[in-house]
Amino acid sequence: MCGRFAITLPSDAMAQLFDAVPGNDLPDVPNYNVCPTNNVHVVMNDGARRLTAMRWGFLPHWYKAPIGGPLLINARAETIAEKPAFKAACRERRCLIPATGFYEWTKDEDDKRLPWYIFPAGEGPMAFAGVWQDWERDGQALRTCAVVTCAANQAMSAIHHRMPVILARDDWSKWLGEDGHGAAALMRAAPEDALAFHRVDPRVNSNRAKGPELIAPI
Repeated sequence: MCGRFAITLPSDAMAQLFDAVPGNDLPDVPNYNVCPTNNVHVVMNDGARRLTAMRWGFLPHWYKAPIGGPLLINARAETIAEKPAFKAACRERRCLIPATGFYEWTKDEDDKRLPWYIFPAGEGPMAFAGVWQDWERDGQALRTCAVVTCAANQAMSAIHHRMPVILARDDWSKWLGEDGHGAAALMRAAPEDALAFHRVDPRVNSNRAKGPELIAPI
C-alpha cells in the first residue's frame, strides 16, 4: 500500500517537470508527511496537462458524505478495472501524483512500528500512477484521487508486500491517455534497482509530525 509520502519539489518546478499548467490552489511544499485526506499535487489531462490539487482519498459518486464509506487512498492494480469504485476512473480519469519518497513500516520483536523512507535510487522525484474522481453532494464538491498499487518487487518486499506503481518518465503520456492504449501494462512493480530505503525516526508515526528530519536516516 501507500499510506504516507513526502513531496519537496517546489510547485513551479513540478509544473515545469511535468509540462503542466499550474493551478493557483496548490498545496504548500515542502511537505515531509503527506497524509490521507490532505490535498496533494496531481497532474491530469483534460485537454491540456494541468498541475492541480486533489484530496487524497477517492470518493465514489455514491458516497453521501466524505466519510460515507471506507477511505480509498489506494487502488489495487490487480482489481482496479473491475471494482465499481475505480473501473470508470481507470479507463477515463488517470493521473500522476508526484512524490519525493514514501513511507512504509515494519515491526520489531515487541510489535513496535518501525518506519522506513523509500525514495528513488537515482534522481527524483517520482510519479505515482493515480486515478481521480469528482464528487459532489449537497453543495459540497471535491476532486479526489487514489494511488494505484501493485505487488512489491523483491527488494521492496523486505519491508512491505505492496508498493505504489511508479511510472517511468517515458510512460507518463501513456498513463495520462495522451499516447494511445496500453496503460494497463504499466501497472507493475518498479525495477529492483529503482529504489533505495533507510530507517527513519519513529516521529513520523504521528500524522502531525513535520520537517526535513522525518526523512533523515537513523
